[in-house]
Amino acid sequence: MAVGANAGVDAGTEVPGLAGVPLLGSLFELKSDSLGTYLRAQQRHGDVVRITAGPPGLRAELYCVFSPEGAQQVLASEAANFRKENPFYQEVRESFGNGLLTSQDEDYLRQRRLVQPLFTRRRVDGYAGAVAAETASVLAAWEEAPDGVVDVSDEMMHLALRAVARILFGTDVETTADVVARCFPVITDYVLRRGYSPANIPRHWPTPGNKRAAAAMDELYGVCDKIIAERRGAGADTPGEDLLTLLAAAKSSDDGEFDAGELRDQILIFLLAGHETTATSLCFALHLLARHPEQQDRAREEISRVLGDRTPEAADLDRLPYLTQVLKEAMRLYPAAPVIGRKAVAATRIGEYAIPAGADVILAPWVTHRHPGHWPDPDRFDPERFTPEAEAARPRYAWFPFGGGPRACIGQHFSMLESVIALAMILRTYEFEAVDTEIPVGAGITLRTNGPARCRVSRLGE
Repeated sequence: MAVGANAGVDAGTEVPGLAGVPLLGSLFELKSDSLGTYLRAQQRHGDVVRITAGPPGLRAELYCVFSPEGAQQVLASEAANFRKENPFYQEVRESFGNGLLTSQDEDYLRQRRLVQPLFTRRRVDGYAGAVAAETASVLAAWEEAPDGVVDVSDEMMHLALRAVARILFGTDVETTADVVARCFPVITDYVLRRGYSPANIPRHWPTPGNKRAAAAMDELYGVCDKIIAERRGAGADTPGEDLLTLLAAAKSSDDGEFDAGELRDQILIFLLAGHETTATSLCFALHLLARHPEQQDRAREEISRVLGDRTPEAADLDRLPYLTQVLKEAMRLYPAAPVIGRKAVAATRIGEYAIPAGADVILAPWVTHRHPGHWPDPDRFDPERFTPEAEAARPRYAWFPFGGGPRACIGQHFSMLESVIALAMILRTYEFEAVDTEIPVGAGITLRTNGPARCRVSRLGE
């Protein structure tokens, strides 16, 4: 396969390596704190660093790329040379299906062509009402919060799951949300254990871990298949606006339509990517505002001035620039996808450094979003970093929470719509004070909190 502009160039400079321990390299560092390990690698060795992990014979060699220019090369300008072929993506495929997140080549292009019309800005804007309704339900429940304390990590996961399930399944939201909430943690933990293990036993062996994961997948697949069969059976006589109905009806003369299995794959990927990512952004936006009362007050003043007492709608996104800046800064500090993996098909260069064919390549928004060359005082919360002028002055891939290039997240407008509407309603109703000022995090399939994210909430006007 051609490698674009770098085809035929010299091999380049050898990539500096992060020192590890004899025999196992950086295995224990990566297992205990992968995000901190990547950050230290950049601080010590620069923008392209090689990390080895594991015993001889099972050793992984990771080529980590931390510069915005390197991220752009991997995701956009040479995207064809960097594929989703590592063990982690294979585990996601086997558990959540071969939907848009994991498919490749013609499978991906066909799926994208069939799905794209359902994610136009106009279509997505029509889901604002569903987001507002689920947010109102969460706010009402906080009236009964013990001592006025809520864990915003749990609460935003609940809100985002309910919202995406309502949009996907319409009237079947109750059953599906409960099943997803129960089964997803079991499956995602299983994927993580296998995806980052140097060797795995077969999935069909009857170990306790395999059996728990299989039972969770059976239950999750079963509820999705049941609803898909009901929608297919109802046919065109019962038109609906939920995303599953629209996916079932999607077809073209060139690409045909999704069969039942393909529909389930898309639904599972949308559930996975559509609720955990948005929940992470909302959680940390609230956590950061709870720790920074001046910015919280400024955001609330904008919301009050723009919305008054009315329910926010899609058109309000452009009218709430400071709230959007708050959200973007939260996504900079706590990107929902903190690590992105690819495999190099052919040898190439990133900057001056040689990347061999077959190399496992790691991008880390967690690190690039803190790059001192582009983010002064990078750990400081400052929504002013995202004024239009400030954004225009930075490289395109200094901030890439939704990925980029031909595989950029198809749902990024929906995520921003949901997040801004939910934040506006939440901040208009409650004032936040941080109980947990530091929240430990780790890299799962998405960024995950490793402890509570509690805030004391006080209803405004009382």
